[in-house]
Amino acid sequence: TANAPIFGVNVNGLINVWNKNAETVTEFSREDTKGKNLVRDFIREEHRDRVQEVFTKALNGDETANFEFPLVTKAGTRVQV
Repeated sequence: TANAPIFGVNVNGLINVWNKNAETVTEFSREDTKGKNLVRDFIREEHRDRVQEVFTKALNGDETANFEFPLVTKAGTRVQV
């Protein structure tokens, strides 16, 4: 069991993995997130371009190590992951 939030997205940015720790940290269940766009639906607007850029680079094989970004919780607060 991972002690960190783990999520996965497909090439279109749609969530296809959301582990228990991600559920605990964000209060969104796996069912709440599956098929939703991670950047558009769970990242605050002021951070979307930066996060999308990192994801786009990753899809092109250019990894970014230790990238932290804020997710929006179900309560509307921000949490760094």
